Order: sequence, then structure tokens, then C-alpha cells
Amino acid sequence: SGRKGKHLKDLKHLIYFENLLEDANNELVRQAQADGNIVLGYTCYHIPEVLLNVDNCISVRLRAPKTGSLDISTYYMSNYTCDYARALVERAIEGGYQFLDALIGVDACSVMNRSMEHFEVLKVNSKEKFFVTHTDMPLKVTDYYIDAYTTQMREHVLNRLTETFGVDTSDEALRKAVAEHNEVCRILTEIGQFRKEENPRITGYEYHILNLVSYCCPKYLIVGKLRETLEELRQREPDVKPRFRVKIAVVGSEIDDPGFTKLVEDAGALVVVDRFCFGSTPGREEIHLDPDLPVLESIARHYLNTSQCPRFMQREKVDGRWQLVRDLCAEYHAQGVLYEQLKFCEYWGYERALASHVVTSEFGIPSVAVDRQNATGGSGQLRTRVQAFVESLEIKQLQTQRGGK
Repeated sequence: SGRKGKHLKDLKHLIYFENLLEDANNELVRQAQADGNIVLGYTCYHIPEVLLNVDNCISVRLRAPKTGSLDISTYYMSNYTCDYARALVERAIEGGYQFLDALIGVDACSVMNRSMEHFEVLKVNSKEKFFVTHTDMPLKVTDYYIDAYTTQMREHVLNRLTETFGVDTSDEALRKAVAEHNEVCRILTEIGQFRKEENPRITGYEYHILNLVSYCCPKYLIVGKLRETLEELRQREPDVKPRFRVKIAVVGSEIDDPGFTKLVEDAGALVVVDRFCFGSTPGREEIHLDPDLPVLESIARHYLNTSQCPRFMQREKVDGRWQLVRDLCAEYHAQGVLYEQLKFCEYWGYERALASHVVTSEFGIPSVAVDRQNATGGSGQLRTRVQAFVESLEIKQLQTQRGGK
């Protein structure tokens, strides 16, 4: 409700942004294609988003909004696999990704790999030049792996785009893409700063919408409205009486459904920081190009160094993942951590169990771990778990205030 002085005033563009997220092939993607742009789908942070926005290319991080039954994809991929990967195959078979010009895939996990293979095998896109490319992902970040990763980005991504569509992938074109990318990152980072306030002037749900839009829509068509929203937030008054009971961080596998954040916040927990795939940490930091390195290598290093994927086995990366969560909780004043994983997600299954233990027993930050379906909007079980966590955080808060433990 937009009553002045009582509650947060509604953001002018929020409904417009929500509507854009109703369809992978939204009106801005269609407009960009009409403008002569090449639309590239991708699913993973391991593919540098900035490379897919070089020259006349635009990136769309693939989602399958309003997913119904997964019967057909389950027939192809079995019941015991991540339903994000299945939802993509289901939507592809329905013809939902006919608009793509190419799919830039990664061999990050076996299920997503199979999902990408089905895009090829089942010929779900009838465009003559459509292709799916696969790239290998390193498990460690060392000079050898950075070199291999950089080579693959050149061979499997940039060179394929040049050969197929005549895309300019020169250093100059890459620098321009980085500059445009950084502009969007600056806006979202500044908006994210408001989440650190004692009584934040933006909800986690609103931020989730803004951030998702920046992944799923052409940057050049969305940047103006994102900038307007930032201006609006600079003037926005927070709620007189906060509507949340506690503040939390959400950490885990990809959340492309803002309904999840809404469910958590409706249960009383304001999401003040996100550390999940499709989120802003990592994802919305500026890329600083090293003048002493080739541009592509500099980009590759940025993505490998900032990536928090639980697939990385290196000791420094494992410790770094836990320490980042601890540091984010301190920086954004989160009282607890909600670790979430998509059901059957192999990597996050291990990470969630160990990380929630470490965060609580070693760092002293309360945590709860849940597994969830890809579309979570109406999950009563999840709501109950979050409500119980909120109550336990409130009790802890009262004990601290009384000088107890």
C-alpha cells in the first residue's frame, strides 16, 4: 500500500519489471531482436555475462517462469534430478526458447549438461544458425586453469559468435561491453547499499526483481528505468514502523523465482543480502580490467576469482565461501542465514550441510538449511520452516538484550 508516511511508497516501475519476468521472451527481448540483436541464452555464472553482450549480442539468463507439469522432461531426465534443469527442457520442448539464436552452455554439473544436450538432440529450436556450445569449467583457480578457461571462452564462445553471426569480438568491443556492464552493476550496487540500513528503504523482494530484470533483459533497454528507480530510492522514506521481525541472508543454489523471497519476507524475515546463483553477490560487482593483461584474460580472472560456486574444490575457495557469508552477515547486519538448495542439487547438497554447520558452530551465526522446488511460491512446509527460524532468532535477540547467551 502506498499510503504516505505509513508504509513504503510503491516503486514506480515495479509492476512493469514484474511483468517482464513473466516470460523468458519478454517484450524487451523481442524489441532487441527487432533492433537486429543476437539473443544468447545461458544458465550459469561460469559463463561471463559480459562476453554475451559484446557488439550486437544480448544475454538472457534462462528461466522458465510459470512452470506447470514436468512430465515430458522427467521422462527424458528422470525424477531424481534438479527441476530447474528439467523446467528448461520442458519449456524448450513446448517451443518456449524458439527466440534464442544460441545457447551458451557449461559443463558445470551433469544434470545441466544433460539439459543442454536435450536442446540439441531434441532440436527444440528451428533457427538455421542456432547452436549450443559446451565449455569445460575448472575446479581450481590457478594460472593453468585460468589459461585453459580463457582459451575456451575464446574458442567456444567468442569465435563461434564471430564465425556464425559475424560478431565483433575485438578487444575494443570487449572493453565497450565491460563499460556497459559496469554501468548496470554500479546502479544495482548502489541500490544494494540501502539494504544495510537499520530500517532498509527497500525490501529483499524488490531488490530481487530489479536484479533479475538486469539478468533477463537487454541492458541498453533496462538501464534507464533502473537508474530512475535508484533516484526514486534515494528519496524514499522507510516504513515508520519496520514490517520485518528479523534480517537474514539467503545463500544457496539459483533462485530465479522472486516468489521465494516474497514467501520468506511474508514470514517475517527481511532478506538483506543474497549469495545465490542469479543473485548480486557475486554478479553485480564492477569488472576492473588489469591494464597489464589481455582483456579476455582479465575478464576470465574476474569471473573465476569472484565465483562462489560449491563446485570449486580448492581449499582457499572452500574457506572463502564460508568467510564471505560471515562477512556479508556483518556488513548487512543479517542475524541469521537461510541456506537453500534445489532438491537433488549435488554440489549444494554437500555445501549446504557443511557450510550451515561451519557458519553456526564456528562463526556463531544461526542458520537453517532447507531444500526446495524450483517454483516455491505456495510451499506451506517452507513457510513453516522460515517462521520457526524467525521465532528462534527473535528469542536469541531477546536473550542477548537481557545479557544472556
